[in-house]
Amino acid sequence: MIQTRLTKKLGLRHPIIQAPMAFAAGGRLASAVSKAGGLGLIGGAYGDEEWISDQFDAAGDEQVGCGFITWSLKEMPQLLDRVMERKPSAVFLSFGNPAQFVEQIKTANLPLICQIQTLRDAKHAIDVGADIIVAQGAEAGGHGEKRATFTLVPEVADYISAHAPDTLLCAAGGVGDGRGLAAALMLGADGVLVGSRFWASKEALVHPNMLQAAIDANGDETVRTNVVDVVRKIKWPERYDARILRNGFADKWHDDIDGLTANLEAESENWAEALTVGQASIANAFVGEVAGIIRDIKPASEILSDIVCEAEVLLKHEWK
Repeated sequence: MIQTRLTKKLGLRHPIIQAPMAFAAGGRLASAVSKAGGLGLIGGAYGDEEWISDQFDAAGDEQVGCGFITWSLKEMPQLLDRVMERKPSAVFLSFGNPAQFVEQIKTANLPLICQIQTLRDAKHAIDVGADIIVAQGAEAGGHGEKRATFTLVPEVADYISAHAPDTLLCAAGGVGDGRGLAAALMLGADGVLVGSRFWASKEALVHPNMLQAAIDANGDETVRTNVVDVVRKIKWPERYDARILRNGFADKWHDDIDGLTANLEAESENWAEALTVGQASIANAFVGEVAGIIRDIKPASEILSDIVCEAEVLLKHEWK
């Protein structure tokens, strides 16, 4: 069993947090991960209060946390009150300044997890009171920035060691098996945040066709782009883009945002319909470069167990 500061602080059996992926990470997935010994998080995403409530119901009696897109939560801060009423095991904030929510979370004596993409944002999150920093590299699926996991994590680890030794650190972006967990611990992290591999699980709220498209793909077939935000009419801050699985839609519009904007009404309707029916040639799967090592769809508990078991073997290995 791998015990770290993260497992001790959160009362986990394994140093693995499941990413609160928007609309994919529902109550069943979060519950399955928590039951298996990690920390499961419901993806609060853009703030659909009814959806969030339904997912907490779906989690049953299992202790789970909730994640929010910070800039979106600022537009409807009352959602944090609703989540607090559910007594989550942790609150996860990413993509924006968490400062205005810190006092409320701390008053409730809940762990505050802040995901960052730059050293500067890590310093700020620590200054405002984050308990756990998640350093997310550009390999990750979904939204992020440009830094790579393999360099960002040790840089943040060094800063924490020198300036905030009580703050914990998790690595995110490109962690899909035991090699990723073992590497993250060697880089100075206390655990990992796993997104895409849990996205490709039986409990995730993802259309089977999208899952199959990811299984058939490799890491080269992902791309960082803004087309998915434009077509969904979601105004993300300019500093962030999203890693998605490439397809005909992305290839057509990636270098022609003006053209996509000019045809937005028709393209938006087509993309939304394609997502509903799982037409992967038009709608895009939000999956990271880890797609290249995802070869099957398993229950989340098996995925977690496989990661931990492989990491245990690697960490015990005597390098010659």
